[in-house]
Amino acid sequence: MAELETFPNPNPGRNYTILHVNPEFTSVCPKTGLPDFATIELEYIPGDTCIELKSLKYYYLDFRNKGIFYEAVTNAMLDDLVAACNPRWMRVTGRFAARGGISSVITAETGSRP
Repeated sequence: MAELETFPNPNPGRNYTILHVNPEFTSVCPKTGLPDFATIELEYIPGDTCIELKSLKYYYLDFRNKGIFYEAVTNAMLDDLVAACNPRWMRVTGRFAARGGISSVITAETGSRP
């Protein structure tokens, strides 16, 4: 996996929300081998550091050829992102495009929102 980089939070004494939206996320269905498409929303209240966007982009791209279920990818992202920046609160939402007429929204969250 690409290394998730961070930078110092410019306002560590203030609670504020950061929202990054990636409308072009792809992974692979482990059952069919077909591509899965999603919009990934990363929302968090930073602690001492913030996620650097170029590294986040490359992190997302590493899932492009990975066979992984929606639930697993969303929770793996939350674990990796929390480990990288230790936020006060974080939520990862995957809005997966319809497959077989069913679309899915998976949300994983950690911490308590002030």
